Amino acid sequence: MPQHETLAAVDLGSNSFHLQIGRVVDGQIYPLDVLREVVRIGAGLTADKRIDRATQARALEALRRFRERLKGFPRQAVRAVGTNTLRVAKNAPAFLREAREALGFPIEVIAGREEARLIYLGVAHDLPPAQHKRLVVDVGGGSTEFVIGTGFEPELTESLYMGCVSYSLRYFPEGRVDKGRLKAAELAARQELATMVRAYRASGWQEAIGSSGTARSIESILVANGLAQEGITRDGLDRLRSLLIKHGTADPNKIAGLRPSRAPVLPGGLSIIVAALDELGIDAMRVSDGALRHGVLYDLLGRVQHHDMREATVMQFMRRYQLDGAQAERVRRLALAIYDALLAGQRSETAREDDPDRVMLDWAARLAEVGLSIAHAAYHKHSAYVLSNADMPGFSRMEQQRLARVVLAHRGKLAKIQDAGLDGTDWWLVFALRLASTILRRRVDMKLPLLRVAADAGGFQLELPQTWLDDNPLTADALESEAHQWKAVGMKLAVSGLSDKKVAALGQG
Repeated sequence: MPQHETLAAVDLGSNSFHLQIGRVVDGQIYPLDVLREVVRIGAGLTADKRIDRATQARALEALRRFRERLKGFPRQAVRAVGTNTLRVAKNAPAFLREAREALGFPIEVIAGREEARLIYLGVAHDLPPAQHKRLVVDVGGGSTEFVIGTGFEPELTESLYMGCVSYSLRYFPEGRVDKGRLKAAELAARQELATMVRAYRASGWQEAIGSSGTARSIESILVANGLAQEGITRDGLDRLRSLLIKHGTADPNKIAGLRPSRAPVLPGGLSIIVAALDELGIDAMRVSDGALRHGVLYDLLGRVQHHDMREATVMQFMRRYQLDGAQAERVRRLALAIYDALLAGQRSETAREDDPDRVMLDWAARLAEVGLSIAHAAYHKHSAYVLSNADMPGFSRMEQQRLARVVLAHRGKLAKIQDAGLDGTDWWLVFALRLASTILRRRVDMKLPLLRVAADAGGFQLELPQTWLDDNPLTADALESEAHQWKAVGMKLAVSGLSDKKVAALGQG
């Protein structure tokens, strides 16, 4: 993968969209530019969990402005991620198609714990190095993330479905604040926290850190009003609660340090912070400028410098599920060789190691047998389930789903996955993985035959030495069955044998 001097991260948060651009110098990222658009996509969720059209229009306009700033950036130097609202919205897939077109780059929706990992990565790079445990609390627009980690490594990650936008809308309609509403919001947050408090207290930490907009906004208000010298304190929060109750609203004209754009979501964010400090027994919390977008930048830097967290996750899964490493490597090599041959024949291109499709096939080949740890029968279905639902650090939800689809399709009936969302080059990956798995079914090292493949709009062509097919009748029969499987989904697989003379001529060529 080529090195890039400048990287960009786009964070489609439930409250604000951010574009962060940084310059890479000696493995560190130095900020060059940042754009922020208060979109409040979380506030646009209707009762039936759909993003309303007015909010979509506002979001797309913000992404078009980001696109202008990103002109000239190569695809590998930009990573865009969506968070809680895009995780829960029923019409997120349709909106994301428009959003990708508006931004000009792919957009990944990341799972809550992946969001927590990236937030921790951003905060860890913002703070001085330390060997002690840190607790990071990040109150976002639609979710709140909690992470305990040491150095750059998170140890506990959790994401709870509560945020400053959703809580402000639910408990403080029209911005009205009183003691009863604050108490109700705090109680709801404490109930959410009950699921993870025991594990976090058992782990322990030496320093608590608040990150992102809610924490920074509350710190600014506390300092501006003389309620704290720095950071967030229990006493300062109590006095801020009293100030909000006194005014009956979060009014920027009456509360120093409160920005107008933050005012509508302050009560909900404050309630969550108060509940978190109470439940976790925190007296004071420092505030970091690090946030999700910074973590995305450093994660992207790792990818372009060949320290991809996704690769580490694949290796960890292979160990956890006790996969047959030798067989996985055989299948991986052959599947990639088949894909490379298809690419060369179809596009007249040389395969690149950083080709996202090729990388996806690499992962699928190595993880295809994860399900064997559950049962041999229909193991590919178990594999797909695990890959769809497990926490896979570094992977977006869409990457996990695509990986699971390819693995599900690598054996068994193709008709069952015809409507599973496979399209474009996904079929190439499925073909390469199915063919490699079929040829290497004996699970031993073997001399591979001359193999020629090609693809067209109607399907695939496969040529093998006729002598080899005659000597391997089980595989020949399996390939004949494969042709029927592809026919069932409206595609062809034409298998033909090469004469010894033709093989010799091709070998000399």
